[in-house]
Amino acid sequence: MIPQKTVQEILETAKIEEVVQDYVNLKRRGSNMIGLCPFHNEKTPSFTVSPTKNLFKCFGCGKGGDPARFIMEHEHLGFPDALKQLAGKYRIEIEEKEMTPEFAAEQQERESLFIVNEFAKTFYQDQLLNTDIGKSVGLSYFKERGFREETIKKFGLGFAPNQRGEFTTKATQMGYKPEYLEKLGLTKNGRDFFWNRVMFTIHNLSGKPIAFAGRILQKDVKAPKYINSPETDIYSKSKILYGAYFAKRDIRKQDECILVEGYTDVISLHQAGIENVVASSGTSLTEGQILLIKRFTPNIKILYDGDAAGIKAALRGLDLVLEKDMNVKVVLLPDGEDPDSYLQNAGATAFKEYIDQQAKDFILFKTDLLLSEVGNDPVKRAGLVRDIVDSIARVPDPFKRAFYVKECARVMELEEEVLISETNKVVKKILQKREFDRNRKRGPQVNIVPEGSPTDGGKSKVEIVPPIESPNKEMGRDEFQERDIARLLIAFGGEIFDEEEEITVAEYILSNIEEVLDDFDNKEYQDIVKKCLDRVVSKQTLSAQYFIGHTDHTLSALSIDLLHSPYEYSDGWGERELYLHSQKMPEENFSKDSTSALMRFKLKKIIRLCEKNQQQLVDLKAENDSNKIMRLLKVQAKLNDLRNGLAKELGTVILK
Repeated sequence: MIPQKTVQEILETAKIEEVVQDYVNLKRRGSNMIGLCPFHNEKTPSFTVSPTKNLFKCFGCGKGGDPARFIMEHEHLGFPDALKQLAGKYRIEIEEKEMTPEFAAEQQERESLFIVNEFAKTFYQDQLLNTDIGKSVGLSYFKERGFREETIKKFGLGFAPNQRGEFTTKATQMGYKPEYLEKLGLTKNGRDFFWNRVMFTIHNLSGKPIAFAGRILQKDVKAPKYINSPETDIYSKSKILYGAYFAKRDIRKQDECILVEGYTDVISLHQAGIENVVASSGTSLTEGQILLIKRFTPNIKILYDGDAAGIKAALRGLDLVLEKDMNVKVVLLPDGEDPDSYLQNAGATAFKEYIDQQAKDFILFKTDLLLSEVGNDPVKRAGLVRDIVDSIARVPDPFKRAFYVKECARVMELEEEVLISETNKVVKKILQKREFDRNRKRGPQVNIVPEGSPTDGGKSKVEIVPPIESPNKEMGRDEFQERDIARLLIAFGGEIFDEEEEITVAEYILSNIEEVLDDFDNKEYQDIVKKCLDRVVSKQTLSAQYFIGHTDHTLSALSIDLLHSPYEYSDGWGERELYLHSQKMPEENFSKDSTSALMRFKLKKIIRLCEKNQQQLVDLKAENDSNKIMRLLKVQAKLNDLRNGLAKELGTVILK
């Protein structure tokens, strides 16, 4: 177990923007940062990071929390393991209490798989660097590729020995469970799956080993050149790009991802100082891989060797990249060269200059390539037009589509209107198909309005039932003030409201509303205020972290939502003042913000009392009790004076 003092140190040290930027490309927007959510697919960023609050929040899927919560959600870890990862990042030493059998038994199988893979990586690397066969066969191969020893260690390269039971025997002797070895594909039927091959470790975005690839070095043998680990709970090939862990920082910095095919291409370029490079490992790009790149940059540069047949096959799979609104450039390397060989022959400087100068837009590259093959054959040229139009139509941005239409019409010597017409037809078909697919997935949520229905003027149509409301539902205006009070207590409750009187924001607000605390309309906000009151009375520290990390997950989620949600006011107030009292942001202006929020809260309660008293007057008129009526009229006059005085201070117009 991790001591509470260390837990607190980790949570106070970890910065949310630094943690998230290891996984997501963030851009500054005012005091916050935004990016594409790593927890669900989206085209428009709804993922917000607040450095001042040290929180993240996605307004699309609803996930939110502090740095530890982000690691837990992204890496599927428990709280202790997330803390360990943060401690490693910030070099905080953890002195854990002795691990009991009970505690060990609670560890997730997922973490066990990581541990087994880490052992395998160490084993293969030890075989490569410290055994005669490993050095003579495996290490010599990597040295011939020009890999330095520090590069070999950094990428976790290794060697699987020829004896097919050596790894399995060693692993079981060390206490690793045979079922984990089998599940990870390290052993099969009690024997080593990888043998007599050089090994490449595949890492996830956190740098943990999740899979392996083994390359055979023998020639003229009836065996595949590469064999790979099977898919497991920690490894999904369609969502992983080789080298992404080592490239992510430079991809953000360069705002471009270079895509190559092989493991050695990535390692060679990285060693030469070109670090924004990843590999698809010989497969066409999948949606998961594309979205992984898009989290760091919308710009991809793909390097191809001179094999025309291979290029055409690869180009057919890139329409999916266009659909994700990515900017794709293609570089055709000189004949007979792959990225690794051309880098070795030309040198790093010449290589960089070449790929920058030779990069062509994907659609224009595809047009030129196919035009060179069809010549003047009208039938083939017509097929080419359809092929190019299909690619252009998949570009979501209408301005980009217009540019492509114009350029392709010029290159293919066609009237621009013809391409526009054909492109629009394909765009329409794509949109119709997407709508159909969405309707089909919704199943029972799709209603067919029959012909002649009055809701459709006599025509039949498909009505899409709106999705289920998120927890952030629209509130009635009577809850705005209660919500604002709860927000202020969570965000600034522990801050000093008045330095002379030495009272906190929480003490100031709670002392003014304690008598009406039972009259809250929203029980969730009432619960937050009562918890704040309990902590103030017991002289305990009040902080946002207390609510964010609360064991009540509903309360924790609501607190995160309050801290990140837009500021909400009554109809008139929101139009009069965007920021309260000054041009400062709320986190800089919490004292005046608290005063205004409390006044609005009081005003709302007084208005409710006015309405209640007015109803009692109506009831008493029927009873003709003049004494009670006069008493209530005096109360009403007093309430009206209080109401109007508060309204005047706030600049709010009272209509009744």
